[in-house]
Amino acid sequence: GGGAWVCCFVGRRAGREMASNLQRLAKKAPDGWGEVFPNLEMFENRMKDAVNESHEGKRKHESTWPIHRIHWEKSRYIYDLYYKKKEISKELYEFLLREKVVDGNLIAKWKKPGYEFLCSLAAINKGSTNFGTTTICRVPLKLRSGKIGPSVLTGCISCASCDKGAPIWWNSKVPGGADVGAGSKRSAEEEAEDEEIERRAKALRGE
Repeated sequence: GGGAWVCCFVGRRAGREMASNLQRLAKKAPDGWGEVFPNLEMFENRMKDAVNESHEGKRKHESTWPIHRIHWEKSRYIYDLYYKKKEISKELYEFLLREKVVDGNLIAKWKKPGYEFLCSLAAINKGSTNFGTTTICRVPLKLRSGKIGPSVLTGCISCASCDKGAPIWWNSKVPGGADVGAGSKRSAEEEAEDEEIERRAKALRGE
C-alpha cells in the first residue's frame, strides 16, 4: 500500500541524510555530545542497513519492522540516559529533541501511565488500522488467545505495560513460552499477498 511505500521512502531518505546531519549538529551541540555521538551514529548505521535491506520474500509491512524497532531503541537510549540514569544534561536532552535526533512525541507518551513502553506512535494511530482501533500489540498477552503474533504494522508483539520485557518485538523471545506465530487472524489480503510473494520468488528461482 501507499503507506508502506511512503514509510520506506522516508526511511531511506532519512538513513542517507542522518549521518551527515549528526556531523553537522556536532558543531553546535552542547557539552556531552561526544559521549552520545558514537551510539547515535551506531543507531543511524543500523537504520541505513535496515532501509536498504532487500524486501524480497517479506509481507507488505514486514520490511518496516526493523525501522520501528531501531527508532524506538535510539529514542529509548536518550530517554534512559536523561530520566533513568541522569547521565546527560537537560540542555543536551532538549537539544536532541529540538533537532529531532530522537522522537520527542514518542518520549512524551512514555511518560504517561499505560504507555511506558509504547513501541511506536503508529500503534495508537487509529487511522493506521482497518477498523479504527489501536494495533494488537497494545493488548496484554494474557488477554489474547491462539498463536501470539506481532502487529502487522510495527512488528511489535506486545508493548503493554503489564507484559514483562515490553516492548516484545517479532524477533524477541516471548516470556512464558507463549505460542508465537503469524497471528490467529490474518486478512484475506495478507494471505493473497503471501501467495503472490511466493509465486514471484519461485519465478525468480526458475521453479
